[in-house]
Amino acid sequence: MLLLKFLQTLVKALNSDGTPGQVAAGMAIGLCFGLTPLVSLHNLVVLAVAMLTTVSFPGVMLGWAVALPVGFMLDPLFDRVGLALLTSDALAPLFTWIVNTPVVALSRLNNTIVLGSLVSWLLLLVPAYFLFRFLVSKYRSELYARLERSKAFQAIQASKLWNVYELFRP
Repeated sequence: MLLLKFLQTLVKALNSDGTPGQVAAGMAIGLCFGLTPLVSLHNLVVLAVAMLTTVSFPGVMLGWAVALPVGFMLDPLFDRVGLALLTSDALAPLFTWIVNTPVVALSRLNNTIVLGSLVSWLLLLVPAYFLFRFLVSKYRSELYARLERSKAFQAIQASKLWNVYELFRP
């Protein structure tokens, strides 16, 4: 069932009416949920941005699903980045203010993995957007057209499985 939901999200995101830029922006924003620990204040802000802008929400879900296993694998790297930032003498006053400010303290930026993953995501945000925009454009213009012409795809279209796929297609 989980695989079917993932495939549904994938199909909705890649074949949606949104522009490749909207899908790519959604995927780049969705990386935040997969790379950073989910229960953090910054994820609430990112979710609000995703809902209040015209980015593709299925793209956000796709970015989250793709980045989730990667985020777990990169946790040791995020820990090192966060530790380096938290022990920096130049940033000590900033982190003292963060810990002592009531609402800002909920951001958990005193946690090395939260800080390291958030900073890493912010650094990857723009390159990920351009990469995803390129990949979505290539998928829509070349790969999907090539898949439609293949014998295997035509056999699937003739089967009952195609009817299930059509249910998920926007």
